[in-house]
Amino acid sequence: MANLRFIVVEEAFKKQALEVKAPEERPSEYFGKYVFNQEKMFKYLPTDIYQKLRDVIENGAFLDLSVADQVAAGMKKWAMEMGATHCTHWFQPLTEGTAEKHDAFLEHDHKGGVIENFNGKQLVQQEPDASSFPSGGIRSTFEARGYSAWDPSSPVFIIGDTLMIPTVFIAYTGEALDYKAPLKKSLAAVDKAATAVCQYFDPEVRHVQANLGWEQEYFLVDESLYVARPDLLLTGRTLMGHDSAKNQQMDDHYFGAIPGRVAEFMKDLEIQALELGIPCKTRHNEVAPNQFELAPIYEECNLAVDQNMLLMTLMHKTARKHGFRCLLHEKPFKGINGSGKHCNWSLSTNNGILLHAPGKTPAESLRFITFVVETLMAVHKHNGLIKASIMSATNQHRLGANEAPPAIISAFVGSQITEVLNKIETSADAELSAMGGSHNIKLDIPQIPDLRIDNTDRNRTSPFAFTGNRFEFRAVGSSANCASAMLVLNAAVAEALTNFKRRVDALISGGEDKPHAILKVLREDIKTCKPIRFEGNGYSEEWKREAKARGLDCETSCPVIIDRYLDQSSIDMFESMHVMKEYELRARNEIKWETFTKKIQIEARVFGDLAMNHIIPVATRYQSVLIDNVKKVSQVFDKEEADKLNADNISLIRRISRHTSYITETVQKMIDARKVANKVENTRQKAILYHDTVAPYLESIRYHIDKLELIVEDEMWTLPKYRELLFIR
Repeated sequence: MANLRFIVVEEAFKKQALEVKAPEERPSEYFGKYVFNQEKMFKYLPTDIYQKLRDVIENGAFLDLSVADQVAAGMKKWAMEMGATHCTHWFQPLTEGTAEKHDAFLEHDHKGGVIENFNGKQLVQQEPDASSFPSGGIRSTFEARGYSAWDPSSPVFIIGDTLMIPTVFIAYTGEALDYKAPLKKSLAAVDKAATAVCQYFDPEVRHVQANLGWEQEYFLVDESLYVARPDLLLTGRTLMGHDSAKNQQMDDHYFGAIPGRVAEFMKDLEIQALELGIPCKTRHNEVAPNQFELAPIYEECNLAVDQNMLLMTLMHKTARKHGFRCLLHEKPFKGINGSGKHCNWSLSTNNGILLHAPGKTPAESLRFITFVVETLMAVHKHNGLIKASIMSATNQHRLGANEAPPAIISAFVGSQITEVLNKIETSADAELSAMGGSHNIKLDIPQIPDLRIDNTDRNRTSPFAFTGNRFEFRAVGSSANCASAMLVLNAAVAEALTNFKRRVDALISGGEDKPHAILKVLREDIKTCKPIRFEGNGYSEEWKREAKARGLDCETSCPVIIDRYLDQSSIDMFESMHVMKEYELRARNEIKWETFTKKIQIEARVFGDLAMNHIIPVATRYQSVLIDNVKKVSQVFDKEEADKLNADNISLIRRISRHTSYITETVQKMIDARKVANKVENTRQKAILYHDTVAPYLESIRYHIDKLELIVEDEMWTLPKYRELLFIR
């Protein structure tokens, strides 16, 4: 019987590109085709209802049910014209995926038939069962009630025949059971705090929004090869596999010509994304073979998060249509780069000012420095928590692997801004002169320079880098819901800005004039947050030692890193910014620890099964072939010549025995360690045990399996190898 591996490899070779026919219209004409955006609102809603809905979206005004009824009527009319027959509340539970329950537009008409119906109550609120979603103990299994509530700031859209309504998801008792609810609270907090600080510089500022531009990295593999790898199928990564002789060492994949099949996949994905209002801008080959990236134009943070979650769903669906599987695991292949989701974050005002962009006047530059410094203050104070916000069982494989930011949070601002901050820190009082009713600020050092957007080189080893007019949070994992990181960052910056304003106001109340008060507090904060600033190589061993000396969080154990959510400083920050209560944080930690445990548990079970039912039988079968050959050689040749001819085979037989013996013994040890850990009831302690006593076996056993892959005859090896998985034909 032919080896299944060769059958699926041959099938992968035969794959042809599925040609995608692009719409006849230009992208700008079909952009948002399936989105109930402002244009559709204006068309399908009465003018007064349209204005009221805009007030709800832009100013957070109360949505009356009578208004919701008319909005729902307009939505239904549009949706049915687009072929929709169902609706669903689309939410983001604490599973790092999305959830939906579809209801048809059907009601009895009291005449024995049915009519299409969709009203304001169905739009605004639904009641999905909350008992089967993670709650961390907030809800018992028998306490099933939970609510999803419409988020008007994120437009509804159509997928297939279903009207999708973005919603928050909360428990019957009001606690958030999702990522969106606390994200929106963090956005409100940073809006309030940043607006108050902005009014020092421009009293016309009424609103500040957080912006997000994510860069989504991913791998594609042929579906036929994917299904022949149980580890990929069940865990999202290869638990074993020796390096391919050629991988990324030639640097020839990065920004290279996109393979034809992949280009058609990208084209298809982009068309669907644009129709759903996701403004795809960039696509290219990434560093590792079979690795690619997609990035959009920036959006408001909440909308950008929704669009990223939607896009990940589209990626999986579209990949299968083109004979691929999309891998969003942070480290699907050992020995080559993993995937991240760089989150470019910034703040902007209602009158178009980008607060992290350098200004052209001294006053604008002072505002710029204020927001840069207070962002650094947030990252400094909560560097452990910010690391916890991106840490997971999957992302821990990528961080610190000499290809991604290290598991130490630091901030890179570049030489020019560093020079400015150092001068402000060490300068004497600023000289002030009135100019046109406002203050022109001149330091007694050379004036703050006219900073250019590209004022410095980039540092790819920095997890939180200033890149001209925004900060790039590079440590977020490719499979993560980026709301997890964004809600922590927004809340931390809101707290820093609130504290900054409180201290500046106190100085002003004591008789200090405003510009001097701002500079005085900035000087204090520049000194305080200096340890978080690092311009060098984040991969170096020297940095690890220096970071520890600076007092930065250098913990590398995922379950222990998650503890940072429950530091008193974290609890105080979340509660004072009205983002989450302590018991909500504790519940989320329970979920995080349990999720970590389950992922390692699944990997260990899959790995044990593959080792004992795939690897050991194949290795021993090949060993038997070698033994049989040794016997036959001994029968044909005299002892001296036979010993000489059999030497290499006997050496291989012994090596196979050493490897298989180690694998067999160690798999049992891993099973025993899992049994011990499973008896622990405390979720944190169980997660730590899985990290410390179970996960290490995965690497030690893998070493011996990968050695066997090099020994065993190629035709006998049943699992597709890296050289086959990593190069699309």
